Amino acid sequence: MDGRETLLPIFKKEDSRLRRIPLWIVLPLVVPVALWAQNKDEVEANPARPTVSTPATLTPVGYLQFETGVLVAEKSPEFANQTSFNEVIKFAPLKRLQFILISEPWAFTDTGPQNSRDAGDVLAGLQAMLIDGGEHKPTVSVSYFRRVYSGTAPDIDIGSNRQSAIFLLSANLAGFHIDNNYIFNEQIEDAVHRGQFGQTLSISHPLPHKFQLGGEIWHFIQPFLRSNTTGLLFAPSWSMKPNLVFDAGFNRGLNSTSTRWEVFAGFTYLLPKKLL
Repeated sequence: MDGRETLLPIFKKEDSRLRRIPLWIVLPLVVPVALWAQNKDEVEANPARPTVSTPATLTPVGYLQFETGVLVAEKSPEFANQTSFNEVIKFAPLKRLQFILISEPWAFTDTGPQNSRDAGDVLAGLQAMLIDGGEHKPTVSVSYFRRVYSGTAPDIDIGSNRQSAIFLLSANLAGFHIDNNYIFNEQIEDAVHRGQFGQTLSISHPLPHKFQLGGEIWHFIQPFLRSNTTGLLFAPSWSMKPNLVFDAGFNRGLNSTSTRWEVFAGFTYLLPKKLL
C-alpha cells in the first residue's frame, strides 16, 4: 500500500543529520535518473502511485519499476507542514510474484516550535497474485510488508507500521479501472502494539492524448488517537511513453485528525532493460 516550496535549506552541507542518512536509502532516488537513457524496446509500466490503493496486477516479469515522487503535506496531527521524497522499487521475477521496497529517503518537517530533516521508514515486502483475471475479470492478490529500517521523520495521519498485510482487488468495468484494498497494519507506540484497519477505493478512466484521471476515497482507523482518518484524492496522469508515466494531484483530509491537505507529483518509470 503506496501511491502526498523550493527549500534551499535542505541542501546545506553543514546539516549533520542529513549526512547521516544511510546511502542505501538515498540510492533509489538516484538510480532511475542514471538509467533514464537506457531506452530500448519499450514495455508498459504499471503505476501504483499516487493513490493509496495499490493495483492487484503486477509489473512485467523481469523488469525493474521505479515510482518516485514528492509530497507536500499541511496541518497534520504531528506537524504543521512537511515536504518529503518517496520511492518505491518493484521487481517481479515470476508472473505471480513481485518484490517491493518502499522508502522515504528524506523529509523536511515544520512541527511549529522547530524544524527537522530526517529519513523515514523503509519497508520490504512481496505481492503474490492469487487470481489473474486479465482484462475482463477481477484480479486478486495479497501482499505483506515488514519494516527493515525505522526512520525518525514524523508521520502523516495514517501513521507508520511495523508490518502490514493487504488484500488487493483490481477490475475493469465499463471503461473504468477499479482498485480496492483492505489493509491490516500493526502499529507500535511506547511498547504498546495495536492493530490498524484501512480500506481504499480508487477509480480511474482514460482521457484523450494519453491522459488519465483518477479519484479515490480512503479510510483508516487511528488506534492510538482513538479516532479515524478519511481522505478524498484526485490525480491526473500522463503517459509520455508506455514505460514512463507522470502524475500530480492532491488529497483533502476529511476528519479533524486527518492531514488537512496533501499535494504531490512524481513519475513511474519501468526500466526497459530486462534483467531476467
